[in-house]
Amino acid sequence: MPGQRSITAAEKLAEAKLGGIPLHREQMAVVANIYRAASTVRQHLENSVLRGADLTWTAFVVLWVVWVWGESETRHVAEEAGISKGTLTGVARTLEGRGLLKRAGHPSDGRLVLLSLTEEGEELMRRLFPAFNEEEAFVAGQLSEEECRSVAEGLRRVVIQVEEQGEERRIALLDGAEPAPRRSGRRARTDG
Repeated sequence: MPGQRSITAAEKLAEAKLGGIPLHREQMAVVANIYRAASTVRQHLENSVLRGADLTWTAFVVLWVVWVWGESETRHVAEEAGISKGTLTGVARTLEGRGLLKRAGHPSDGRLVLLSLTEEGEELMRRLFPAFNEEEAFVAGQLSEEECRSVAEGLRRVVIQVEEQGEERRIALLDGAEPAPRRSGRRARTDG
């Protein structure tokens, strides 16, 4: 991509910087490449197939989750989409305003909200997903089918590792403490 270093250049720079530090290099490469691949693929899909539908990645993922799972509580949609409930609220409002998604109260618990696709949303996903999948095939075009299965299985195992043992690891790393709240883009003030 213009203005960005190639993956090879980035790897060489990291190796030069970290050459003398004892590290788990292969595992570092896996995590770095997961991040870089995810960012590159997301940007490509947003700038190609999703742009034509005027959707962001997050909006598409929300539509996908509701399309696949059917009517769902907002907390489940947020969890499956990997976003906060606050982010989902904004995305859902936008999609509702476009006539693609509808919100309804839960029949037995008035505090809960259910999301479902409208007929327009269903039609969009039936039309859009095949084009999206064609871009998935393009993105993975350098890999054989066997390599695709192998990469997918390896990534599933990464996800399972974090899902099944990540919380225990976090607690151990933080000596049982809760993580400090994130700062909202403001730098800490220092005196002196």
